[in-house]
Amino acid sequence: MTVTVGVLALQGAFIEHVHLLKKAVEQDASDWDFIEVRTPEELARCDGLVLPGGESTTMSLVAARSNLLEPLRDFVKVLRKPTWGTCAGLILLAESANRTKKGGQELIGGLDVRVNRNHFGRQTESFQAPLDLPFLGETEPPFPTVFIRAPIVECILPHQKGVQVDEVEREDTVVAPSRQAKDAVAEAATADSVEVLATLSGPAARIATQGRSISPNEELGDVVAVRQGNVFGTSFHPELTGDARIHAWWLRQVQAAVNKRKKLGQ
Repeated sequence: MTVTVGVLALQGAFIEHVHLLKKAVEQDASDWDFIEVRTPEELARCDGLVLPGGESTTMSLVAARSNLLEPLRDFVKVLRKPTWGTCAGLILLAESANRTKKGGQELIGGLDVRVNRNHFGRQTESFQAPLDLPFLGETEPPFPTVFIRAPIVECILPHQKGVQVDEVEREDTVVAPSRQAKDAVAEAATADSVEVLATLSGPAARIATQGRSISPNEELGDVVAVRQGNVFGTSFHPELTGDARIHAWWLRQVQAAVNKRKKLGQ
């Protein structure tokens, strides 16, 4: 059975994701179909979805005008299909985001986290850093992460079946609307806790503001990769590196989710 993976193609680095997804499955490309998603009909074809880096506010506005925002929320939070967001995509998948005016940014949600937008500063303060990512394998060499006006996970929130009520009360914070899983299969793809998959060390994060390459040490620092059930988010841009290891890892998660859904007859 062919697995269809979409990349939201409203704005941002979507074509780079498509290229790396194809690179990740060069040995078994016949089992995969990668499409650019711009309409609800294209989204409905997908078994998994990537939300690329770019401008999160622009993406949410275009999605709303394209009648895609609600289908995206259903895809992530009702159907609970595998979804990965990079940089701006991470912001969209957060249940709460600060550094924004209420009403100025729509969120999809799915990750019980609050993100701090543009944590590392302006575009001129972008940087690269080799980062150990244990989820790829203990023996894997560091990944060449790229941070461009990147957010971080500022706070891991308690899991809520509904809206994050306490976050609604925060100033200059926008919160994703509540949605419930559609059925038992979707409910099984949810998780009550957020798993931290990668951090950028405190000293490294400070040096990053100088806009140069850095070498993180082992000190716990800014959270830059998380997973919760069907949703995966990274602050950095794997699609801009030419390194397909994270894409290959994520596609294995998609395949496992498809197999599970098929086994349960959904």
